[in-house]
Amino acid sequence: MREAIDAGVFKPGEQMPSTKDLSQQMAVSLVTAHRALQELVACGVLQRAQGKGTFVHDRYFDKNRTITQWRIGLAISRECSIGDFVFSHILEGIRRAAQEQAADLVLLRFGEDLRRECNAYLYLNPLPQDLDAIASQTTRRQPVLVVGARSHLRHIAHLDVDNVDVARQAVNHLAELGHTSLGYVGSADQSSSSRDRWQGFLDGCREHGIRVREQHAVRGSSWQAGEEETEILRRLLESPDRPTALFVAGYHLALKVYTAAAELGLRIPADVSIVAVDDPPSASHLSPPLTTIRQPLTQLGHAAATALCTYLLENRQSLPSRLMRGQLIVRKSAAQR
Repeated sequence: MREAIDAGVFKPGEQMPSTKDLSQQMAVSLVTAHRALQELVACGVLQRAQGKGTFVHDRYFDKNRTITQWRIGLAISRECSIGDFVFSHILEGIRRAAQEQAADLVLLRFGEDLRRECNAYLYLNPLPQDLDAIASQTTRRQPVLVVGARSHLRHIAHLDVDNVDVARQAVNHLAELGHTSLGYVGSADQSSSSRDRWQGFLDGCREHGIRVREQHAVRGSSWQAGEEETEILRRLLESPDRPTALFVAGYHLALKVYTAAAELGLRIPADVSIVAVDDPPSASHLSPPLTTIRQPLTQLGHAAATALCTYLLENRQSLPSRLMRGQLIVRKSAAQR
């Protein structure tokens, strides 16, 4: 149908045949004909007039008008909450790029595109087992890009923050302030970001000759500390040999540290310094304002969707993986030792 419109068989403003007529002319089902009309309306080729029918869009051949050219499948990990600061900002970047590139976003379950309607696929924060499932299920040529996590599979590219560097920046800052006893508060190794932040913490401490003590690490089961992790954190903070500074691998965890410190009568940064990951607006309004490593979240999502559209537009052979660097934002939660 679109080829016929492009060839001038149907002119701008001209009414299209009914669903029944199209079904008969093209020897397809009524459902298929109806879906085809819907798709062309959705991407701006056709327009509907209430009570009159479906017409070729008046401005279809206007060179200054943007027509949808790609359809990107977006699958969000079950571990993600789109209301969370991190993932909502990545999604906003994806949305902006899709709008700029005239691409439609289709929300999918992981590994599923039953109608095979997408040109490319974005997977937001998949776990390693999710990637293995995706790799075993997909046999098509459409490109796949992981965003917000690292891919351990060679043929699936990723675009993520350099989380090893995120942790090393935090350790470097605390070491430069004179701290030689550091603690870690983060989640366990389920996601690549958790593993990388822990590895970056270990690397940074090793570079500065700082001994990492097992009892100074609180590693919970998720990005929000539960009751058990909160109790371990309290015991760490009230210990007479507590570390003088903490690297906290997530903003929600940093809030738990602030609460526990206040309940124990500890002063930040006089009794314990803190550097945390993520920089929502509220970070600057904590007491004291929180020193953070700011992740380029919106830029990350924007770059991912743009990379897929560029791949499709230029018919490239492969998608490169890429890591983006976080930025240290110095405030008052970490002080000279």
